[in-house]
Amino acid sequence: MLKPIIEFCASNMHHGTGSLMKKLEQNPDFDVIEYGCLGNCGECYLAPFGLVDGEIIAASTVEELESLIMEAIERQQAEREALDRLIDDM
Repeated sequence: MLKPIIEFCASNMHHGTGSLMKKLEQNPDFDVIEYGCLGNCGECYLAPFGLVDGEIIAASTVEELESLIMEAIERQQAEREALDRLIDDM
């Protein structure tokens, strides 16, 4: 199974996402990457955000962002598993 890729923007760290990034880096089941810019400047300026396998996840607080990231990982994993079952049944 592929590890989820969680990406953070260095320019978004003023929202406190650096501590969340460090926390997620400790989990060997995730690939966590920091970029200088993710090209979502409007999002970056307004709120804490990250990308989970390319999907923008944004929240009002870093704590909420962590919850939403974990939910996105679970949802995306369930979707991949459902697709794999569908393909296997063909």
